[in-house]
Amino acid sequence: MKRALPFAALTVLLALAACDGPAASPDAQTGPNPQLPDQQQYLMPPMKVGKVVPWGNSMPTPAPGLQVQALATGLEHPRQVYPLPNGDVLVVESNGPPAPVFRPKEIIMGLVQGSAGAKAKSANRITLLRDADGDGKYEQRSVFLDRLNSPFGVALVGNDLYVANADALIRFPYVTGDTRITAPGQKLVDLPGGPINHHWTKSLVASPDGSKLYVGVGSNSNITENGIGAELNRAAVWEIDRASGAWKLYAGGLRNPAAVAIEPQSHAVWTAVNERDELGPNLVPDYITSLRPGGFYGWPYSYYGRHIDPRVKPTRPDLVASALVPDYALGSHVAPLGLAFANNGGLLPDTMRNGAFVGEHGSWDRDPFNGYRVVFVGFANGRPVAKPVDVLTGFLDRNNTVHGRPVGVAMDTHGALLVADDVGNTVWRVSAKRP
Repeated sequence: MKRALPFAALTVLLALAACDGPAASPDAQTGPNPQLPDQQQYLMPPMKVGKVVPWGNSMPTPAPGLQVQALATGLEHPRQVYPLPNGDVLVVESNGPPAPVFRPKEIIMGLVQGSAGAKAKSANRITLLRDADGDGKYEQRSVFLDRLNSPFGVALVGNDLYVANADALIRFPYVTGDTRITAPGQKLVDLPGGPINHHWTKSLVASPDGSKLYVGVGSNSNITENGIGAELNRAAVWEIDRASGAWKLYAGGLRNPAAVAIEPQSHAVWTAVNERDELGPNLVPDYITSLRPGGFYGWPYSYYGRHIDPRVKPTRPDLVASALVPDYALGSHVAPLGLAFANNGGLLPDTMRNGAFVGEHGSWDRDPFNGYRVVFVGFANGRPVAKPVDVLTGFLDRNNTVHGRPVGVAMDTHGALLVADDVGNTVWRVSAKRP
């Protein structure tokens, strides 16, 4: 039986890799024009993790004017929440398949991720929560789908429920009100999988008319250290024809498009991207951006347009010359894994009716920490126009103790915000305070 490295020993080990320069204010790296300092190079990348302690009787801290309650607890690594039209909520309980180890760095990274609560066994299922009266307390909980393969993204189109497994997009028949699907799924299309499946999460959203499905497929490395051949059709958002399964690359150069969503005014496809590591605490800012069909966003050759990453050989000046600048930076290493647009619902303040909610899973390679929160970015006319504001914090306390980490975010049918917390094993429900 394998034993986890004691936290104290892990701390000493990480200290050997933690020589780093000062980290800039996160505020300087948010918005359309983030500060991009000089690059740093490392023999071993700096790593910093917080000790994981369960929530107990505590919970995250909502912003003023908001309240939070636990919609469901005792889950197994919940990664996504997906509200159905009838008010039911699907919770994806999942983690990645075992990853091969090729270098000492990957051994250390595995220890770091395990200490941070990221190596839980995958439940490989979707749980259904039914809150018939909308009071934020479910009356029924059941296993909706199981025996999946590291599922992540979910989308319902008509009577077809699509689940993005780590290696394939699967279609299941759905009937409104069902509490369990027992019919076997049908594979619509294979997705890049093993034997290496570094960024295993496959995000998913349907086009407004339901004819297309968009799938985010992350890279197989930080910056092609597994070879460029391992990146075939990865670091991209796919566009899949729902009727035939035919697909094409919708946009590329996106290291890990961990969330995809449709902006409600423009109907543009947006994504939240986890950028590359090991260039310093302030490089490279993660971001959200609209996607230009056929657009290229830099990875691995450059970042934020034409800023060259010298670690990648051979170079591709032709691709760098075409690289697009992302729309909106969130800060370096915040790890945005959730993206949802406000639906003008009645359970949030007027100031949060037009814009995007982002679940920032939090850094593991930056001192001080960054992320570990849910933020809101105000939009106007389909574009971001404001600095991020905190919606839910307290996942990381003042003592750098980790109680939870936000992942997927979604608006429920009543207009409240749902947040999947994969370390706290909870789904949180955020709404405006009422008299």
